[in-house]
Amino acid sequence: MNDSPYIHNVTRDTFQSQVIEASHTVPVLVDFWADWCGPCHMQMPVLAKLVGEYAGKFLLAKVNTDTERQLAQEHGIRSLPTMRLYRNGGVVEEILGAQTETTLRSLLDPHIERDSDKQRLAALEAHRQGRTEEALAMLRKAQEADPENSRVQFALVGLYLDAGQLAEAESLLEALPWAVREEPEAHKLSALLDFSRIAQDAAPIAELERQLGEHPGDSQARYRLAARYVLDGRSQEAMEELLYIIRNDRAFGDDAARKGLLAVFGLLGDEDELVKTYRRKLSAAML
Repeated sequence: MNDSPYIHNVTRDTFQSQVIEASHTVPVLVDFWADWCGPCHMQMPVLAKLVGEYAGKFLLAKVNTDTERQLAQEHGIRSLPTMRLYRNGGVVEEILGAQTETTLRSLLDPHIERDSDKQRLAALEAHRQGRTEEALAMLRKAQEADPENSRVQFALVGLYLDAGQLAEAESLLEALPWAVREEPEAHKLSALLDFSRIAQDAAPIAELERQLGEHPGDSQARYRLAARYVLDGRSQEAMEELLYIIRNDRAFGDDAARKGLLAVFGLLGDEDELVKTYRRKLSAAML
């Protein structure tokens, strides 16, 4: 099976091209193994079967840790087999020890491109070109054809939000299976839905800024301005407005500003430098 065009023996010199760069096209499953490792040999027939069945929808990169000790050390490999799935240049999944076919399928399938993903990308391009209604119709069709593809569902929720169709976005989010609703993307969309509701009947940004120039203590206007900023991609300005409310009107909306600030943190992610900065500011404001 090593003659398969979808299986490569990877070295330190080829890791960049055969794993990192290749993962921008298809998922690459890296199998760190050794000849003395019994479970590694048990795993290979299962991997070979999946490689043949998926026929190029993912690549298998095998790293022999006996001959590639430096590469294994650089990647912190401490047990064998270790399998890491790369997509778009980074690790998206990791699994230790020999695994069943079912487990490996569950690892791979969320990252394998499906026909509905092609429809999703075409719909998003139509949306970027201003053909939002057409894009929504394309995504609804893709969802009907492949209701288990959460990427299509998330894209449809996002377009509903962009189109101001908040009831449709909420309905679709609530209809998602529990496990899908717990995914990070679902939490982000839920937060955007909340901010969209806050901003729904709010004045435009320029008008809200004018109002606050005249009445800086208007927490409702400031809260709505923060929501407008979030939806406009101006996260730092949104966090400043929410912090102002926390410092000056903590009781506003049953602690709404603090909850809103935490929601912005969730949208940006814990590793974002702004989040680290504003977590410290939030802690100071709560003293």
